[in-house]
Amino acid sequence: ADGVVISGCHPGDCHYVQGNLLARRRLSLFRGLMEFLGLDQRRLHFAWVSASEGIKWSKIVDEITAKVREAGPLIGWGRPATANSTLLSFDPPKEPRPAPAAEENESVTAQLRKSAAALLSEGELSLVIGYTAGSLPGQMVPAFVTGPEEAALLGWNERCANNLTVYLPQAVKRKGKGKVGVVVKSCDAKAVVGLLRENQIRREEVSLLGVPCAGLWEKGRLAAKCHACAEEVSPLVDWTITPDGAKKGAVPSGRERAVAADPRDREIAFLESLSAEERWDYWQRQFSRCLRCYACQAVCTLCYCATCIWERHRPQWIPTTHDGKGNTAWNVTRAMHLAGRCVGCDECTRVCPADIRLDLLNRRIAQELEEKFQYRSDTDPAVAPPLTTFRPDDPDEFL
Repeated sequence: ADGVVISGCHPGDCHYVQGNLLARRRLSLFRGLMEFLGLDQRRLHFAWVSASEGIKWSKIVDEITAKVREAGPLIGWGRPATANSTLLSFDPPKEPRPAPAAEENESVTAQLRKSAAALLSEGELSLVIGYTAGSLPGQMVPAFVTGPEEAALLGWNERCANNLTVYLPQAVKRKGKGKVGVVVKSCDAKAVVGLLRENQIRREEVSLLGVPCAGLWEKGRLAAKCHACAEEVSPLVDWTITPDGAKKGAVPSGRERAVAADPRDREIAFLESLSAEERWDYWQRQFSRCLRCYACQAVCTLCYCATCIWERHRPQWIPTTHDGKGNTAWNVTRAMHLAGRCVGCDECTRVCPADIRLDLLNRRIAQELEEKFQYRSDTDPAVAPPLTTFRPDDPDEFL
């Protein structure tokens, strides 16, 4: 379609006492996302129209039709990637803090192995999900340790990137008498909050083994998500694995932790400074590289649906064709499904073989949620996600 109108009864009308009050937030967020993607706003319209407002509806249809005709046919889907559209040309930011010393990582590794072996032998844990050395130098991959004799496989360094909480929903179903232990960084622990909030696990089923994290490093650079991270260890952890041993609860090292502005914010600001046509071009070239491998879905802790929307064919919500329209539909739908749920671990971006900047989409949505609804990714499972609640005075100036 060259244009779309999304309409419904006014919030609070008849049987929509809550439905459209919730929809108002979602529509507001969706509009902001499509603006960021550069969609010509003459093509996307929203309106509250009740069943008794036939004259108003007729007028709205005429107005929207005129605007869509003015915009013309929608073209430029899936433009091929070029060097200019692959990267945003910024110099690498200066790291706010150094990488941890190898000796410290070795000490943490020794204590992690010791603690895991003890917890497994005592029966407190039936499984420990952690990291072990991969087949490439310095690479760390997931490890599943079920006995104390296997604890020697575990390790820790600044390249332990995987968010291991993705394995929890299935692990707790198969566990023995003990809990499932999982090694978590501060950002990973936020995903556990999402699982608890959405009733995918119970807190008493898991034990969080926190490691004081100085940030992830790859090829001498600190990961973008780590620049502004001020939290060394999550307050949610059951154990903190320090170089001196395992300690109950969250125990930060006490060292000063330097932080800096998130380098992705300047990239987002730059994209927003472009014209809508330039943003549309940028994102269409990004999405044109999508292989539809669904690695982003597989690696995401909160993409746990038994049947994903791309697998549903009656009706078919996401086109299966590997083209601009299908790829755009998939990436936009996934971004919206994670709105207010994404914890910013950036695993989707890390594993994307096409290097699509999914982190910019997720972060821009997070900024929008904070600006409009004062919501940030939280560590309290009792706090409702922003798109599952509403306020009567939520803004709808775009309608």
